[in-house]
Amino acid sequence: QLTMVLSFLLVSMFSFAQTKDSTLTEKIKVWGICDMCKTKIEKAAKAAGAATADWNDESKVLNVTYSATKSNNKKIQQKVADAGYDTQDLRTTDAAFNKLPGCCKYDRRGSYTIEFF
Repeated sequence: QLTMVLSFLLVSMFSFAQTKDSTLTEKIKVWGICDMCKTKIEKAAKAAGAATADWNDESKVLNVTYSATKSNNKKIQQKVADAGYDTQDLRTTDAAFNKLPGCCKYDRRGSYTIEFF
């Protein structure tokens, strides 16, 4: 009987671990300027697996939620950088930055100033 009870508990714990999906919410600093930047940044974050993405042009903070089993902070930042935007941890390539429309070309010199949000 003890073996049967332990087996049941083990199977129950294993099943719970597999079905539990943790959703994370994070803030990521992303440089940009305008509404077009907002659209591109949010689209890039969602393409990287974010369930929600909301970038604020004043604070330069991208609020994202995502499933830990489907994405991660690094993947989201990489996709945003690939779209032409510097993030708190990644600098976009010059080629990607140069593809941005004129209204989206932010001052890259200040991109790595440490700011707490």
